[in-house]
Amino acid sequence: MTYLDHAATTPLHPEAIAAMSAQFGLVGNANSLHGPGRAARRVVEESREAVAAAFGARPSHVVFTGGGTEADNLAVKGLFWARREQDPRRVRIVAARIEHHAVLDTLFWLEQHEGAELTWLPVEPDGSVRPESLEAALAPSPETVALVTVMWANNEVGTVLPVPELAAIAHRYDVPMHSDAIQAAGHLPVDFTASGLDAMTITGHKLGGPIGVGALLLGREVRLTALQHGGGQERDVRSGTLDTPAIAGFAAAATAAKADRAAEFKRLSALRDRLIAGVLAAVPDAVLSGPPIDGAGPGAALGAAGTPAVPDRLPGIAHFCFPGCEGDSLLLLLDARGISCSTGSACSAGIAQPSHVLLAMGAGEDLARGSLRFSLGRTSTDADVDALLEALPAVVTRARAAGLS
Repeated sequence: MTYLDHAATTPLHPEAIAAMSAQFGLVGNANSLHGPGRAARRVVEESREAVAAAFGARPSHVVFTGGGTEADNLAVKGLFWARREQDPRRVRIVAARIEHHAVLDTLFWLEQHEGAELTWLPVEPDGSVRPESLEAALAPSPETVALVTVMWANNEVGTVLPVPELAAIAHRYDVPMHSDAIQAAGHLPVDFTASGLDAMTITGHKLGGPIGVGALLLGREVRLTALQHGGGQERDVRSGTLDTPAIAGFAAAATAAKADRAAEFKRLSALRDRLIAGVLAAVPDAVLSGPPIDGAGPGAALGAAGTPAVPDRLPGIAHFCFPGCEGDSLLLLLDARGISCSTGSACSAGIAQPSHVLLAMGAGEDLARGSLRFSLGRTSTDADVDALLEALPAVVTRARAAGLS
């Protein structure tokens, strides 16, 4: 199998497996006062410290959740409700249409059921958002805004957004900002405190941890309304018995990702650039999505940490549109050859829809339907790229023939 879908989920890191295995044979609820409970609590709190250290936060900022979707919902709904309770005028949410569905569908739900008013930031053709567009959205009536939410890096095309600059603008207008940093967290030097964010979402399975655990990094002074109620285990904003083995695995993966990040950034950037060049050579009319690879992107001007100060593209994502093809057809034809990737399309009621990210970037519907994302990770090799480049020309030819029939 050639696995090129690391942005969907990436293999467990050996250190995460070891950390979880050490807990599976033990018993103890981290909120129990007896010995086994205290032992579980110690694992949870040491893990909280490790996650905080990996992402430039304090342990008190870390609210463990059941994954990224829960953390996004908690941040967006919780901030909206808390701000509206403080001031009923604050019903506007400022966002961009390139968000992951965990944020995007939460926004639509708040609009439909809670009276939220959505203000959409314009998206550049490369998938970015300009800071001046946020200024323009906030300046006329900041007193009506509940929050700003803009992702740190896009999960489809890999564009890195200027989150610290956006957060600084939001704060000038006394507006809290949340960012979904799920794709960025394993690959970029994501620093919660330095970013100026009020809330930030991360998850385990995108960086070598287990599925089913994530965290919301939440400023200590930020008011948040809880989504679910019960024991109030996590700062009274997230109730539920903590999954000690999963949290231990999450912390181990986050620590390993931070230690390997600089070297992996260089390695994956080079592998990604080779993949991009190979695809464009094999299918000359393929269209690369996101920022161009022209020597001025993330491979240039490396800083002391080994990564660019302001990279414009994630090191492991290469997204293309193939004119005359359906993305689903390409995906299945590649899958039949043992190559796993993903399509930029979302399926609703069995009907393929063009990627909302590409449409927001200005792509036409026909082009947006023929998109594929190839994403690399810790286990990716040159052999994976070779396998794709060998299979792709025949797959594209067959997909185009099927589209004409």
